[in-house]
Amino acid sequence: MTGDRNSSFLKRSAPPHIGTLILVSGLSALGMNIHLPSLPNMTEYFGTSYGMMQLSVSLYLATNGILQILIGPVSDMMGRRPVILVGIVLFLLATIGCLMAPTVEVFLFFRMCQAVVSVGMVLSRAAVRDMFDQDQAASMIGYVTMGMAVVPMLGPVLGGSLDQFLGWKANFWLLTMIAALTLALVWFDFGETAHKSGKTLVQQFREYPELLTSPRFWGYSLACGLSSGAFFAYLGGAPFVGTQIYGLTPGWLGAYFGAPAAGYILGNYLSGRFSVRVGINRMVLWGAFICAFGVALSLLLTWIGLSNAETFFGLMVFVGLGNGLAIPNATAGALSVRPQLAATASGLSGAIMLGGGAALSSLAGALLTVETGSLPLLTLMLVTSLLGALAIIVVIRRERQLGL
Repeated sequence: MTGDRNSSFLKRSAPPHIGTLILVSGLSALGMNIHLPSLPNMTEYFGTSYGMMQLSVSLYLATNGILQILIGPVSDMMGRRPVILVGIVLFLLATIGCLMAPTVEVFLFFRMCQAVVSVGMVLSRAAVRDMFDQDQAASMIGYVTMGMAVVPMLGPVLGGSLDQFLGWKANFWLLTMIAALTLALVWFDFGETAHKSGKTLVQQFREYPELLTSPRFWGYSLACGLSSGAFFAYLGGAPFVGTQIYGLTPGWLGAYFGAPAAGYILGNYLSGRFSVRVGINRMVLWGAFICAFGVALSLLLTWIGLSNAETFFGLMVFVGLGNGLAIPNATAGALSVRPQLAATASGLSGAIMLGGGAALSSLAGALLTVETGSLPLLTLMLVTSLLGALAIIVVIRRERQLGL
């Protein structure tokens, strides 16, 4: 659908306003990271270990990845609007479950249920691809995710402050209120953007091989997943590094934790401005190398004993900048391999990204000890960044072979 790009705000018969797409995507990001500065206090509240509490990140990401495999085909069959509405309602109920959880096991169950909010991330990107062609879609996804980056930047800051003054549950009360507002906005503004496929869910899943046998789809998806892998490893390990290595309070951890999002905003702005002119492949490649540069510099400073909280978190701006260049462009590439399967491709590429992210987040948490410091985390981040660059180089060579 090329659609009416000048859609009317709060008109259900028209495509959604970009502000609505930003908020819907932002809710997905906020649900992922607002509570991270609270992990040490939540560990104490539930009387468990940090490793167990850190599962609230990795299990959320893993469930998110699994759900994205389903969300794409379901929305291609039923449309974007009904799926996103149901997803937000279920997220609301799961968030209330987190608040009422008496044990860490019950909390983790509802935390996994919260992952249904991934409908926002998947379908906001699919809606953009419904309305625009490949290069313009990369530009628009860049603008959407630039706005979305404000939310995860503010999320840990708000979460850390709320935890310090009101306790960790205040984070989930805030999620409840924002989800309710988002539900109302989607109801009144998110007009359908997709032409329903008319196929059954089984028929939709039969189209997965069309994507899974495409080297270019795998290249873009792995470039996206591996480039963002550094950030997901950061999500799993940075709370430990901040509190246990550098002795930060939840409030200060929240303030420092948002450093990558500052770079992410700039990277997405640059994607919005230059993706059409420069081309998505070069933007992804530059993003992967910028991410690797920041991590490598932090690793060097840590290795020679000159690292501190300011250098560790400050250099994460390069991780955000690189992700801001790589993710929207690699996503647009993956969605454009088979444009008629935009939501399916969005869900599958998102599943690859988040499935890998869950593994890296969990691995980062498992590798870190006070004795090792941040070295295992930074090494893991550097390796994934370089592998992301390798993936997009493979895509570039493949397109040259095909004469694209």
